[in-house]
Amino acid sequence: MTKHPTIVVMHGDQTGEELLAQALRVLQPTIIRQPLDFVDFDLSLENRRATKNQVVHEAAEAALRTGLALKAATITPETPGDVGSPNAILREALDAKVILRTGRRIPNVRPIGGVHAPIAIVRMAVEDAYGAKEWRETTEAGEEIAYRTSHISRSTCRAVAEFAFQYAQRTGARVFGGPKFTVSPVYEGMFKEELDAAAQRYPNVRYQPLLIDATFALLLQTSGDPLVIPALNRDGDLLSDMVLQMYGSIAGSESLVLGFDESALHVKTVMAEAPHGTAPALEGKDIANPMAMILAGAALLVYVGTPEAERASRAIYESVFETIYEGKATPDLGGQMSTSAFTDEVIRRVIAKLEVWSALG
Repeated sequence: MTKHPTIVVMHGDQTGEELLAQALRVLQPTIIRQPLDFVDFDLSLENRRATKNQVVHEAAEAALRTGLALKAATITPETPGDVGSPNAILREALDAKVILRTGRRIPNVRPIGGVHAPIAIVRMAVEDAYGAKEWRETTEAGEEIAYRTSHISRSTCRAVAEFAFQYAQRTGARVFGGPKFTVSPVYEGMFKEELDAAAQRYPNVRYQPLLIDATFALLLQTSGDPLVIPALNRDGDLLSDMVLQMYGSIAGSESLVLGFDESALHVKTVMAEAPHGTAPALEGKDIANPMAMILAGAALLVYVGTPEAERASRAIYESVFETIYEGKATPDLGGQMSTSAFTDEVIRRVIAKLEVWSALG
C-alpha cells in the first residue's frame, strides 16, 4: 500500500477551530489532486487541561515523525499554574528555530507607506528575550532594580541566517536589516556573524545589512523590492505584527514554524498556522476571515515535496487573492461573504485551475 504524506492536524479553540475546518475543506485530496493522510489531535483548552498537556506532547511527537503539521489557534490561559501556552511547548518539542511570516498586498486593501512588494520576517522561534531568567533586587538605598538574563545559540543564529538566504534566493528577494550589533557586539554580534557567513554561501542573493532601528525606519520608505528580514526573537515579534498591519490585515498571511536538522541548515519539520488568535466574539457567526488559515495550508503543501503539491499550493494562493480581488471577501475586508461562502469560492477556483492546468499539460 502506498504511503501518502501525512499532516498532523492540531485542533484548537473557538474561531481557531472553525477556521481550521475551512482550511481542511480546501486540502481534501479530491480538491487538490494530491493524496494526503491526516492524523488528528485535540489541542483545545479543555483537552489540554484534561490531559495535563500530554496531548500537546503527543501531537509534537507525531509532527516530528511526519514533518508536517497544521495548527488551529488556541487559547492560552493567563492563570498561573494552568496549562500555559501550547505554542511554547510545541516550539521546544519540535526544536523549532525559525518563524516565517510574510506581509503581502491584499487586493482592494490600501497598504500603509506605499508598500507593494512582499516583506518576509524570518525570526528566531526560541531563545533571546523569551524564556529569559528574570528577577528583581533592592539596593541598600531602597532602589528596586530588575534584571534579565537571556541567551542565543550559534545553531539558532545559523538556522535563521541560512533560511533567510534560502528563502530570499527562492523568491528573488533582498536580505535586509539585522541586529543592533554595534551596541551588542558579543550577543547580537554572533547573529551578525552568521548572516555575513550565509551571505558568502549565497553570493547571488542581494544583502543589505542594517541595524534594527534603521530597518524599522526604512520599512516605511520601501516600496520596491521584495524583502526578507532576519531578526532576533523579540525584534522579529515586533516586526511581524507591524509588517502584517502595513498591508492592511493580520488575516492576510500565514505563519510557519520551522524545525531543522542537526546542521541547522535544512528544514526537517514544518508547522503551519494563522498568526491571529481565536477571536471569541466571532465564534459561531460564520463571518470570521479564513484567509490566513487557508494560506497556511497552501504554504504547508510546498514542503510536501511533490509536483502535485506545488501546483496545488500555487492554485490555492492564486484562488484566495483572485477571490478578494473580485470583491468577494468577508466583512473585515469590506465584503459581505460568510466564512463558508468564501471557502466555497476558493475551492471552486482551485478545482477549475487544476483542471485547466492539467488540460494544458
